[in-house]
Amino acid sequence: MWSWLPENVSTYGGDIDSIIYLIYYITGAWFFLTIGIIVLFLFLYRHREGRRATYIHGNTLAQMAWILVPTLIVLGLDLWIDFQSAPIWERIKVHMPPGDVRVQVTGKQFNWEILYPGPDGRFGTADDLQVDNELHVPVGQVVRVTLKAKDVIHSFFLPNLRLKQDALPGREIEAWFEATKPGVYEIPCAELCGFGHSGMVGYLTVHSAEDYEKWVKRTWPSS
Repeated sequence: MWSWLPENVSTYGGDIDSIIYLIYYITGAWFFLTIGIIVLFLFLYRHREGRRATYIHGNTLAQMAWILVPTLIVLGLDLWIDFQSAPIWERIKVHMPPGDVRVQVTGKQFNWEILYPGPDGRFGTADDLQVDNELHVPVGQVVRVTLKAKDVIHSFFLPNLRLKQDALPGREIEAWFEATKPGVYEIPCAELCGFGHSGMVGYLTVHSAEDYEKWVKRTWPSS
């Protein structure tokens, strides 16, 4: 398969990719089948010298079949995709694992406000720390993210983690991910949110366990 997706560094990214590829193959096959039939009909029913056009009487059953049969095929393929993706959706969106690390991410025009609970692990206390556009997490640990928005709809997007979740004003939405590879990855906003939308980008830094501990000690020296 062509590597047209960003590198996957998420524990559930492979499951997401499998559904994307399934849809890709199905729609690709249907596209070429449709184009093939059109080309075949152009060849079979092309104008030829000495051949008169044929008048075809209406046939309600045949006309209905041309509509109903493709409809049933598409419906069957759609249900197949649904059955394949339902367990993945349930595991990622419904039964979220408890977080080893918790952060709050608030979208506003035009940056991400990242709130860390500090060493006590609780929000709303004196050791909370808020920074813009910098999300630091350890590799191999579950990160629970509480998403908020201050003004308009934003979309928290981690392409390499296969996570995309809208942030809505007045709501708190939970999401999670677990990174498998240290590195620095972009966090763009994937929802058109105003004139500065294209510049609304943060960065996720996935640290090794040792580097994450060093970052925590630098950030909270008194802990």
